[in-house]
Amino acid sequence: MRRRDFLKTSSAIVATSALDRQSFAKQPEPIDAAWYRRSRRFADLPISRVAYVEHGHGPAALFIHGYPLNGYQWRGALERLHTHRRCIAPDVMGMGYTQTPAGQPISPETQADMLAMLLDSLHVDAVDLVANDSGGLVAQHFLVKYPRRVRTLLLTNCDVDTNSPPAEFLGILELAKKGTLVDKFLIPQLNDKQLARSAKGIGGLAYTYPEKLTDETIETYFRPLVETPLRRSQVNEYTISMGTNSLVAIREQLHQWQGPARMVWALKDIFFAVEWADWLNQTLPGSRGVRRVEDANLFFPEEMPDLIAEEVSKLWGVSARAV
Repeated sequence: MRRRDFLKTSSAIVATSALDRQSFAKQPEPIDAAWYRRSRRFADLPISRVAYVEHGHGPAALFIHGYPLNGYQWRGALERLHTHRRCIAPDVMGMGYTQTPAGQPISPETQADMLAMLLDSLHVDAVDLVANDSGGLVAQHFLVKYPRRVRTLLLTNCDVDTNSPPAEFLGILELAKKGTLVDKFLIPQLNDKQLARSAKGIGGLAYTYPEKLTDETIETYFRPLVETPLRRSQVNEYTISMGTNSLVAIREQLHQWQGPARMVWALKDIFFAVEWADWLNQTLPGSRGVRRVEDANLFFPEEMPDLIAEEVSKLWGVSARAV
């Protein structure tokens, strides 16, 4: 081989190796607020224009967020699980960026119907269901209304049986009944993000690490709820609907569902004590037990997505190493 040809070949090998190293080192795109804005879609349903994101391929997994959050709560879980599931994270009616017409009733039961319509629009027959907080309340209604559409169920701290609403929620409920919830609870936290991170705000009430709650996250959750009089009234409506216990009536139907279930419960949560996870464990015939999470608060699924990925990997039969 001539010297010139040898140098050409060597240069090509070096360049190819460099590209391979770059490709190997490339990390998956992080899911942040900008990703959510780019990826948000809308499903025009008879009941509402539902905002949602989906990420990944394969069997579908449906993630139901807590109150007063939106699907952004599950960004870390989607980032970790999209290689194994078609992850779908909607904003329920009255929350987030979903646009619900005036006069449409908003309650845990109608949320379950909305989710079924959303899945129909996406041509999804059955899902692995993952839920937190009020999302767990909605998930239980979805389960009893559409039991064949749920393959597995992962519940984190949420309303359960007679603990719905929890006593600690009654103050929020009273503000909603008076029509002052947005003005007295949400807007002050939007205007003063340090208040939101304090013991009096959502950070201190529901987050394990309130100091890590970013301004951007607070804006993503609260801003769409205050933008119009209709949105404000719907926040009140959904809040008030959760003041009526709707779970005791479906107790027996929950007991009849045979699918695999798992409870993962934060022990610092003031709203939902771990005894209710134990109740679910005893009530759901296919339960695979309760994992207690020390020093974690209500919205830990957002803060600890690796833990959620670990638990669903067991429930879904996916290699934890692969996740």
